[in-house]
Amino acid sequence: MIIKLLIATPDKDYSEYLSSALSERYAQAFTVGVCSSMRSLNDMLDGTKYDVVLLESKFADAKIIDSISLPLVLVDESGFADESGFKTVKKYQRISMIVGEILENYAQISKRDIGSGIEKARITAVWSPSGGTGKTTVALAYAANKILHGKQATYLSLENFSSTSVYFQENGKSISKVFEKLDSLDSNVQMFLTGIRQQDSGSGILYFCEPENYDDINILTQSDIEILLNACATGVDELIVDLSSQCDERVQKIFEIADTVLLICDLSSTSQTKLRQFINQHNIFKQIQSKAVLVNNKGAKIIEESIEKTVQLPHVQSTDPISTFKALSGINFE
Repeated sequence: MIIKLLIATPDKDYSEYLSSALSERYAQAFTVGVCSSMRSLNDMLDGTKYDVVLLESKFADAKIIDSISLPLVLVDESGFADESGFKTVKKYQRISMIVGEILENYAQISKRDIGSGIEKARITAVWSPSGGTGKTTVALAYAANKILHGKQATYLSLENFSSTSVYFQENGKSISKVFEKLDSLDSNVQMFLTGIRQQDSGSGILYFCEPENYDDINILTQSDIEILLNACATGVDELIVDLSSQCDERVQKIFEIADTVLLICDLSSTSQTKLRQFINQHNIFKQIQSKAVLVNNKGAKIIEESIEKTVQLPHVQSTDPISTFKALSGINFE
């Protein structure tokens, strides 16, 4: 869905900066118009139906507001004292935060549209039956590798206890805000996700800030998982899902939806024993065998005849997890 956005402000420097940034960085989400006077605002609203209008408070009279699907009033540091309940957006903040507020507000008034007519990402699940094998490091290295090859990649952590904040600066809204919308038929989940999604400036990986508490992940149903993954996979090339080490119904649902399942193993006997138990004793493996890829991490060299493809990762000598995944991002996972 492309949102028609109009920026209405007499501050031409600001409108030029904002419209240029949105057109360059968020062309998949917005088409942008600009006006600088009340007269031009009325003329543009007469000629075009805009989904969202960002307007200065001086333009926010009742007649204008009533003609707009979603009017958002720009406010500076001094704020905007008004008793009519206009929704506001801070004028001077990061572009990504402005975009997030626009999308979050628009999602509340638009019908659910999980990427209708938009190509969906390839979904890769990253899993191991043993903890500590480096799943998150491998998942992020895989995502970074896709970006190096010109793809747009989103990382989604569904671990019970997420380590996202170890790798990225957590300065956005928690993904728990979206979990609250999954069971609402009127919620545009994909747009909510786009609104809170962050991008790491170093690697280019798109990601979501971790849940507010353990139960937010733990109470997700299989239906919730399917809605969430379909929404996250809309409008990007790759979705990488980082999973906890158990193999419950939610994990099995993700296996079912995923195009590829990376099975991570390291040098430890515990990791290797549990992986072989999963392969030899668990009927779930039979269901994912055709899309399973064995990833030998930390220098492990396991050969498993039942898995057609194996990726060998070196042991990176570093205690810094960010440096480690970036060092592995050049490895060919294909």
